[in-house]
Amino acid sequence: MDTPTILVADDDSAIRMVLNQAFGRAGFNVRTTGNAATLWQWVSEGHGDLVITDVVMPDENGLDLIPRIRKVRPELRVIVMSAQSTLLTAVKATERGAFEYLPKPFDIKELIDVARRALESPRLSEERGAADIDDNLPLIGRSPAMQEIYRTLARLMGTDLTVMIVGESGTGKELVARALHDYGKRKAGSFVAINMAAIPRELIESELFGHEKGAFTGATARAAGRFEQAQGGTLFLDEIGDMPLEAQTRLLRVLQENEFTAVGGQTVISADVRIVAATHRDLRQLIRQGLFREDLYFRLNVVPIRLPPLRERTEDIPELVRHFLAKAASEGLPWKVIDGEAMDRLKNYRWPGNVRELENLIRRLAALYSQEVIDADVIREELADAAPPPQEVEGKGLSSSIEAHLKAYFAAHGSGLPASGLYDRVLRELERPLISLTLNATRGNQIRAAQVLGLNRNTLRKKIRDLNVQVTRGGR
Repeated sequence: MDTPTILVADDDSAIRMVLNQAFGRAGFNVRTTGNAATLWQWVSEGHGDLVITDVVMPDENGLDLIPRIRKVRPELRVIVMSAQSTLLTAVKATERGAFEYLPKPFDIKELIDVARRALESPRLSEERGAADIDDNLPLIGRSPAMQEIYRTLARLMGTDLTVMIVGESGTGKELVARALHDYGKRKAGSFVAINMAAIPRELIESELFGHEKGAFTGATARAAGRFEQAQGGTLFLDEIGDMPLEAQTRLLRVLQENEFTAVGGQTVISADVRIVAATHRDLRQLIRQGLFREDLYFRLNVVPIRLPPLRERTEDIPELVRHFLAKAASEGLPWKVIDGEAMDRLKNYRWPGNVRELENLIRRLAALYSQEVIDADVIREELADAAPPPQEVEGKGLSSSIEAHLKAYFAAHGSGLPASGLYDRVLRELERPLISLTLNATRGNQIRAAQVLGLNRNTLRKKIRDLNVQVTRGGR
């Protein structure tokens, strides 16, 4: 087989040089250009076996080239790289037919691995048409954690795969579910959401599957359930961990057979819906406690997505703040500006209520404060009852630090506390960083980490798996 030739288009000469050297060392032929016109000329003349292109170039948007490339050379794969690292960029790249999207800065080794995959893997016969993309951002953030979520969502848009979204309260699980619907193949259908924790246990089956007249006391007329309302669209099952076992059994049967009957009914109804589930609870722990069906878990957990808490992506806070300020202004509240020191204080806060808590704070600042510029004193006053940054609680003891964080959590949630499972959640939140930091200190040596923690090695392995702790071997 001849040595493959990779066509690279990027207006940054440094990136062109790095990619030329890296792919050359990896055994490829490389041709680089700083504009879209030259790239298009090479492609139209039949040169190259793979295209790697930036989005923003001086003469044309790289995304606009993809449909033209696919029209004249449908076998030629395109990898898109971009510093405009938003969900919409990832979705547009995927919908227009890009093989892969990589946000800048990217890992050279990962890019080379993606290039090899693009050259070696068979091409799917299905062709996806371009989708009309709304430019209103459904998700905000350019941190590495959010980039990975964007890439995962972009791959899922053209599928009907069941998705399980896991994350703390306030991280934006419903926003992710809506993005999957609004930019997916079922966007013409309805998006229907149901929160299992907010419905009395005895009414959940009726809410999900509907009921016939006379099915139970008070059923004076037939009522369609959420499955019927979501036909052709997406059904979002929020807080799935709070679903009672009897309803779990019926839901499992629907997922297996793609049909159901209303409560008190005999007519079989087809279930033509995409299922997206979400929870802040540890479903594996619920399975061990006999509170959640393992077979249902595997039916729902086809594609898991973990949403990071805000404290794990504090670099996104300035962008989130600007978004919420603009949103508040569009609703008639006065425009505000957060100064640099105030922003630093926001970034140092732990945000137990996550993005929801941040949004509530920004709306409060816009509504209650007369000054246009919000300074650090205002933020300090607003967060006075919250846990101080870690360096400020040092020396007070672990128990006091945990108590301060829990006080902040209760203050942020108030009456919006979870229906159950808070004890297990707090233990999990303590275990994950404890195990992660211990593994880091032992350079990934699990035997040594187990000794330090006083755990059996098999117990530690199980906790690493259950808590999704990332193990880096060899230290830094």
